[in-house]
Amino acid sequence: MADFCGNETDRAAILALYDLDAEGFGALDEITDFAAALCETPIALVSIVETERQRFLARKGLEASETPRSMSFCAHAMLGEGAFVIPDATLDPRFADNALVTAAPHIRFYAGAPLISNEGVPLGALCVIDNKPRDGLTPLQVQGLMVLAKQVVAQLEARRREHHVSSWAQDHAIALSDSETKFRTLADAMPQMVWSTLPDGYHDYYNARWYEFTGMPEGSTDGEGWNGMFHPDDQERAWGRWRQSLETGEPYEIEYRLRHHSGAYRWTLGRAMPLRDAAGRITRWFGTCTDIHEQRQMAEQREIVSHELSHRIKNIFSVIAGLIGLSAREHPEIGAVAEELRERVMSLGRAHDYVRPHSSQSASNLGQNSLLGILTEIFSPYILAGDARVVITGDDVEIDDRSATPLALLFHELATNAAKYGALSRPEGTITLHVEKSGDSCHFLWRERGGPEIAAAGAESFGTRLISLSAERQLGGTINREWAKDGLSVSLDIPLRSMNRKALKTE
Repeated sequence: MADFCGNETDRAAILALYDLDAEGFGALDEITDFAAALCETPIALVSIVETERQRFLARKGLEASETPRSMSFCAHAMLGEGAFVIPDATLDPRFADNALVTAAPHIRFYAGAPLISNEGVPLGALCVIDNKPRDGLTPLQVQGLMVLAKQVVAQLEARRREHHVSSWAQDHAIALSDSETKFRTLADAMPQMVWSTLPDGYHDYYNARWYEFTGMPEGSTDGEGWNGMFHPDDQERAWGRWRQSLETGEPYEIEYRLRHHSGAYRWTLGRAMPLRDAAGRITRWFGTCTDIHEQRQMAEQREIVSHELSHRIKNIFSVIAGLIGLSAREHPEIGAVAEELRERVMSLGRAHDYVRPHSSQSASNLGQNSLLGILTEIFSPYILAGDARVVITGDDVEIDDRSATPLALLFHELATNAAKYGALSRPEGTITLHVEKSGDSCHFLWRERGGPEIAAAGAESFGTRLISLSAERQLGGTINREWAKDGLSVSLDIPLRSMNRKALKTE
């Protein structure tokens, strides 16, 4: 407490929290009445000691509502831990010349209990005064005075909390009004249409851009009126998606056709996010509508061009394969080599059509970016009558058009070699291919079993060199082969960034 008294600025700041200038201290009058009766004194006061004065929030037997602090007995009483008692002020050198002693109310006896805030800050004292000297108070009176002082503090702290809440509410209301004005100004300045709803989805606000776009009168699309602005074919879908977001709290996102003020429908992207309170409850939804009509038309045009280009590229593969076949018929001596070359070209064609299908009918059910999907496509010739002689297990990995062709060539060569010399050259032979994504790379383990016994590795063939070229130079990976007697094992590691451009962008 001494620290606070030494720093009157801090103590004054604490006193300001009690809103002492406002009225409403009537409940303290009962305490001063009871204190005077308990201690058998004509005067009892609740005194708050400020920087320049002491003010009496409640008083019994005294007309004055305040006195200068220089005359205050309570300024001394508030610094102690217990009751501060002066039996005869005329005999105490601190108070003998005090105007409150030498003149009315002619204080002789004084007893005060300190009023201490919850932070330990001295506020003043609850005191009893007599104009006759006294030996002191009885133990019961001292105890009673201290208990009453705590009751005074309790009422002051309650008032402080009410004042804080009231001030907060007022400030909050002002802040909300100011925040809403700023929000509306900002929303009207945005190029997108902005809207908001109550937690149940009731639309109660649209910015100026919405009314400019739709040409509707202000307020006409509140509530459920917004859905009537959508194309009839999109209304049920939009309602369903919006209801799902309201039920689950998931972000709302959908593309639909919105009626323009010209009467035409334009493609629009609708998005909304929930605003939650500290307990996680949704208090509002805020959303935007963005005109994407031109972008969607451009995307559709690009898709048409892409499909046409893909179709032409696939035709080129077919033409090349046809030319190779024609050459082989004219030159039978190159038949075997020509057939291998034709199969390689066709495998590249299938890989291209997988990642860039020229039509929806040619698209894979697994998705055009699936590694397992393209591997299944490559090994489909070795699945006869439901008997899968090549079994693929492990992780699926996203690929793109850049990695599709070298992957197709690599595994086509492994399968072709297995059909000629390895496990697939015998009916009982099988191949397992396990794919495992680990860190920033993808690991492949190719194992052949049930084929002819391999005594030793032969000279490096063209197919083997082609495998190395695809794995190491084009895909930046590493490859290891082990020619065991029970079959070939190939271990292959390829960086994920070589399989998909997205992995490169995230590094």
